[in-house]
Amino acid sequence: MQTAIATVCLSGALDEKLEAIAAAGFKRVEIFENDLLSFAGTVADVRAMIADLGLETITFQPFRDFEGMPDERRARALERAERKFDVMQELGCDLLLVCSNVSPESLGGIDRAAADLNALGARAARRGLRIGFEALAWGRHIADYRDAWEAVRRADHPAVGLVLDTFHILARKTDLNAIRAIPRDRIFLVQIADAPLLEMDYLSWSRHFRNLPGQGDLPLLDFMEALGATGYEGLLSLEIFNDQFRGGSARSVAIDGRRSLINLFDRLGERTGRRPRGAAALPPRTAVRGTEFIEFAVDEAAVPSFEAMLKGLGFRHAGRHVSKSVARWNQGAINIVVNSEKEGFAHAFNITHGTSVCAIALRVDDAGAALDRAERLLDQPFRQAVGPGELEIPCVRGLGGSLIYFVDAKHGLDRLWEVDFAQVDSPPAAEAGLAAVDHIAQSMQYEEMLTWLLFYTSLFDLAKTPQQDVIDPGGLVKSQVVQSADGSLRIALNASQSSRTLSSRFLAEAFGSGVQHIAFATGDILASARRLAANGVKLLPIPPNYYDDLEAKTDLAPERIEELRRHNILYDREGGAEYLQAYTRTFEDRFFFEIVERRGYQGFGAANAPIRLAAQARLAGGAALARF
Repeated sequence: MQTAIATVCLSGALDEKLEAIAAAGFKRVEIFENDLLSFAGTVADVRAMIADLGLETITFQPFRDFEGMPDERRARALERAERKFDVMQELGCDLLLVCSNVSPESLGGIDRAAADLNALGARAARRGLRIGFEALAWGRHIADYRDAWEAVRRADHPAVGLVLDTFHILARKTDLNAIRAIPRDRIFLVQIADAPLLEMDYLSWSRHFRNLPGQGDLPLLDFMEALGATGYEGLLSLEIFNDQFRGGSARSVAIDGRRSLINLFDRLGERTGRRPRGAAALPPRTAVRGTEFIEFAVDEAAVPSFEAMLKGLGFRHAGRHVSKSVARWNQGAINIVVNSEKEGFAHAFNITHGTSVCAIALRVDDAGAALDRAERLLDQPFRQAVGPGELEIPCVRGLGGSLIYFVDAKHGLDRLWEVDFAQVDSPPAAEAGLAAVDHIAQSMQYEEMLTWLLFYTSLFDLAKTPQQDVIDPGGLVKSQVVQSADGSLRIALNASQSSRTLSSRFLAEAFGSGVQHIAFATGDILASARRLAANGVKLLPIPPNYYDDLEAKTDLAPERIEELRRHNILYDREGGAEYLQAYTRTFEDRFFFEIVERRGYQGFGAANAPIRLAAQARLAGGAALARF
């Protein structure tokens, strides 16, 4: 299958878009008319630039409001098409995409539409060109691909074919079975887009919220199965209208575009056992068995205060790296690595971001296969020098330039604590009952959110939860979780367009995207809270009004609510499942920790998020005032 991308998917001027498309490895491009009209050069200049970049123009689009016009307007529509044909020939493109008519002046009737398409096809053929007809979901008379196909079939001209667009078909929940009966040589182009499931008019939904395959909720695999039944092996092009993409990096979106298609074809192969011609088989999506360690890059001067915080949380100094200034702190199945090296990756990361998470290591079945899949998905591998006899753990770049390591037993990488670290004699820790990493919350630029959603779900065997809007005193925060079926890995992706939210303030303080908070699981949060208090850890203060409301809306005993109040523990319930959570105060205005107890509960306490965010905003405001 020949893949392509439309220039409308990307931000920037036409030359910037084309350079990004070529750099991402695409060989074919759809030229959106507005991109051409706004370009400060001639059509010949564009054609030369496309050729120099090794690209081929497959489509010029869109041609609007054509079929079904009244007689007095029909001749003018055909003349308009001739002008587009002039541009196409100068551009070196042979296919014009014609959208179904949305004009209130248009007249209905499949036969009328077919006659118009036949006339247009005849004109195109005389110039060695073709036209592809597409049903817009909001078309005035033709809004269904089945009607568009019938118009093309009745037009009965070899230069007239069908364009199938997944958004226009799947947004309307149109039955897909009719696709299977369409002759493959009558399909001139397939445009593919995903989208979240929203309740809104088709036009607004399409123009603002389309996204790349795998980033939304449309049943693209069902569509691809139906298309595959025709034997179609022609052009498949990404056509995405998205406000986040328009504000983001053209190069990043173009790379995501290729990644999304590689992942789509791989998922199709998983389901059907058949992949489009030319699509390579990838190692299976990586199953994650847990978090092996979380590594912090810490300046030498900040180590004492950071390690004091770890002690307060009940961690024990368990080991020191055999050749580097790197310490291991442990509690339960949680390993925190404190890297205070004065050179190398972590040092550079600390210079840029301050004290922050620079790496996460995940337990997998086969680290080599995980790295192989990552590289095939265009993820960036990373290597750094290791000492004699030390383990080289494969990794790729993650959010904000951080690293994601793959640790397995198959290659002995799970022996890193005995190979790379020497045990240290340290006093027994006043453990707080923290047993494992429950989830990791990452904050990022709003424009990055879809990129990292695709990164995680294409590389790992993770599912995405519906996106939620979280109310912060400074604005709205978008939050979406990706997680494994057994909960061994949960990552919350957070982003905000407001500069005043806690998420955005973190980006400013940390000079980029990264881990804003880590949640640790406990089997008894009250016992953990008591131990933390005894260790001198101050938890985030929750206002009394919250507990008054909790008493009013739940059947919790007053003495239990009082204990929650005393230890600043938040509470949520879904049916018979319960979730209890408490937060530390923010460390250096950057990151914080959460303690959670799950009692059959699968969510993340979304109902409590506004309370927590308001409490954090109050503390942040007080800290800011104290500096003046």
